[in-house]
Amino acid sequence: MCQPYNLKIMHRRHFLKGSFAAGMLALYPFPYHTYAGTQKKYISDIVKLGNTGINVSRLAIGTGTNGWGKNSNQTRQLGIKGLSDLLKAGTDLGVVFWDSADQYGTHPHLKEALKHVPREKVVILTKTQATSEKEMKADLDRFRSELGTDYIDIMLLHHMTAGNWPERKKGAMDVISQAREDGIVKTHGVSCHTLEALKTASETDWVQIDLARINLEGVIMDSKLPVVVEILKKMKDSGKAVMGMKIIGAGQLANRVDECLQFVLAQEYVDCFTIGIENYSQLKDLEKRMPLASVRG
Repeated sequence: MCQPYNLKIMHRRHFLKGSFAAGMLALYPFPYHTYAGTQKKYISDIVKLGNTGINVSRLAIGTGTNGWGKNSNQTRQLGIKGLSDLLKAGTDLGVVFWDSADQYGTHPHLKEALKHVPREKVVILTKTQATSEKEMKADLDRFRSELGTDYIDIMLLHHMTAGNWPERKKGAMDVISQAREDGIVKTHGVSCHTLEALKTASETDWVQIDLARINLEGVIMDSKLPVVVEILKKMKDSGKAVMGMKIIGAGQLANRVDECLQFVLAQEYVDCFTIGIENYSQLKDLEKRMPLASVRG
């Protein structure tokens, strides 16, 4: 599930000047000097995903804000054409990474976008809840039909919570592995939603990419920030790709977007990250904010 990106909430800081809240913020200023880089980073930067051989834009357009049960804010508010147009607009800005999932119901929206964007120009990530071989084989066929593509760049097992998920998901994992051998899937991994699942992912060779919750306050993360950071660094050191999510704390940190961006951009173990984007204004806002946040001192 992608976090909401609400411009009204995000800009709330501008209305706090002179208020008690502003005074409190001043008492605890974000240590920009700690995370400020020397080189600007952009939403369109092309980065390598660990040892996967896949290159993506630093930002992925998340299509699953409040997404579950085959729908999301994007599907409800934009429809197929609206989300397709947003994805195409992102590609025009160099954001060539699309984050989808069966549970978001956004495959048809990506399919529509692919009518206007060359398939080889974008990287498509999707997620499955399949457990058995039968379920996964069916998902592979259905996903490709819904997406309108012969192959899927990144396939993730969605929302792992159990520490023994490799045992439970062995059937699905075997099918995905074979699909990678056959060129149907380019790389595979998991999204984790508990500390136990995250630890297992770090120790499991099958995981080539992990979608992990990470933000400066530890909001809705698998554990306290230092604990998660240690595990993600271990993943990165072992050659796995680390993709961040919940960068803005599922919207809870929407009044601190600049700080959230600078923090995650300073985490060298995070290759890229996804943010749920619901309209073109939000996309352009991120395009403007990211380079400024990355070097702000």
